Amino acid sequence: MNILYLLIPVGVLFLGAAIWLFIWSVRNGQYEDLEGPAYRILMDDDDPKIPGNQNKEKPEEKE
Repeated sequence: MNILYLLIPVGVLFLGAAIWLFIWSVRNGQYEDLEGPAYRILMDDDDPKIPGNQNKEKPEEKE
């Protein structure tokens, strides 16, 4: 019975920490774009229309 005096406050602390972490992750945008990473795997990284790929040189074709 005496262990409950320790376990209940510890459980409340863990619950409070879990709620705080969830609120922190929502405020920092962790759940904003859930579909983007799923579509990113289908995109062609060599496409020059993708921002950041315009200046990349194409590999020389060996004959």
